[in-house]
Order: sequence, then C-alpha cells, then structure tokens
Amino acid sequence: MKITVIGAGAIGGNLARRLSEAGHDVLVADARGPEVVAEEVLAAGARAAEVDAAVTDRDVIVLAIPFSVQPDLADLVAGVSKDTIVVDTSNYYAYMMGPVEAVDNGQVESEWSQEQLGRPVVKAWNAALAGTQQTKGLPAGSAGRIAIPVAADSAEARATVMQLVDDTGFDPFDAGVIADSWRQQPGTPAYCTELGLEDLGKALASAEKDKAPITRDRLIEYFGSFEKMPSLDETVAINRAAHN
Repeated sequence: MKITVIGAGAIGGNLARRLSEAGHDVLVADARGPEVVAEEVLAAGARAAEVDAAVTDRDVIVLAIPFSVQPDLADLVAGVSKDTIVVDTSNYYAYMMGPVEAVDNGQVESEWSQEQLGRPVVKAWNAALAGTQQTKGLPAGSAGRIAIPVAADSAEARATVMQLVDDTGFDPFDAGVIADSWRQQPGTPAYCTELGLEDLGKALASAEKDKAPITRDRLIEYFGSFEKMPSLDETVAINRAAHN
C-alpha cells in the first residue's frame, strides 16, 4: 500500500520503519522539513518528503502528531482523495498542549479530530507506548503478542488499518466505531497496558467513561512525582495497577 506518515517522532518514525519493513511504499513527512527524518527511519526503504507532496495519491495517511496540532492540517487534508484513509494516533493531554473545552466536557477525542479535519478517521496505535511499539512487536502467531485496538466508523477502513497494525508487529483488535473509541483513550484499562487479544477485549468492555479522565490525571500527577522516569515495564505495571 502507499502510506504516508506525518510526524517523524518516536511513534511516527517507528511506524514508518515497521511499515516499510513490511513491504509498503512509505513516505515520511514532518512540518520541520524532510531533513529532520532520522536515517534509521529510512533504513528499510521509507522516503522523506515535504508535507504537501506526501499526501497526493496515497492509500493511507497516518497522523503521528500532537492532538492539538490536528486542526492545522485541515486545509491539507481537505485536498486528499475521499478514498484515502486517515489514521489518528494521538492522545489528549491538556498539560502538554493546552485545554480543549469540548474534550474536557466529554467529547470523544477522535470525534473532535474528525470535526477539525473535516473527514472520518481511524483511531489506532494510540493505546501503546512508544517504547512498546519500538521494542515489543512480534511476528503474527507469536506467543504473548500484544494487541492494539482499532476503531473506525467504516468497517472497510477499520479492516485495512487492522492489517497494518498486524504488519507493525501487534495483534489488531476490532474496537468498533469512533463513538466507542473513548474506551482506548488515556485513563482506561486498555490504554498502554500491553494486553493480549482476550484481555484487551475485557479491558475495553470494562472502561468507565466518567472515570477515565480522573484516572488519567491521577497517573500524570503520580508520574510527575518521580525524579527519574520509570522503565517501560515499570510504566506498564503502574498503568495496570491503576485499574485494580
């Protein structure tokens, strides 16, 4: 498939590398220019490109950018073919990027993203830490493979992105429509807890919408109390313990 990843940070860079390793035609674009794309991101065949040129005639566009930056891409996305699938990998953290009143009042993050971008999105790769995505992908069928939820209103788009999740080393879980994608937002049992398919399904089902922002903010405060950030495995353990 012809895939563009916008954003060359930890998540975007990893996705570009993994998807190109899987044989896809991958372009990587960053608002800072193609020169900031690391050589290791391009090692498997992905190519750096200017943002405007990177969205023409593509099957999938993955937005690996901060949540609050998405409105800045509305004009760019408006010119993209309606058949192109747009993927939202972001998460809302007010302390990092400023408050978004609609989300603070309960709007589902990706519903807000769809409004800002003016088109449907698929929610994927948001519920796994960058370190998880970079180091814990496994071939399909491997024991202990971690699952990643994928939500979209279009069953076809959801299925396409689920295959791409599989290509990046994780079991895709059909998480239903965008209105239910709050179940994979920060503060929920499915968020950054490294679960397999069966346990992920249970975690998504057990999520409580009103409780999630409270848990999210409590975890932010707790992680902020550390002089040194916990390791990846310690972080996952803390996230899991928040729901026990």
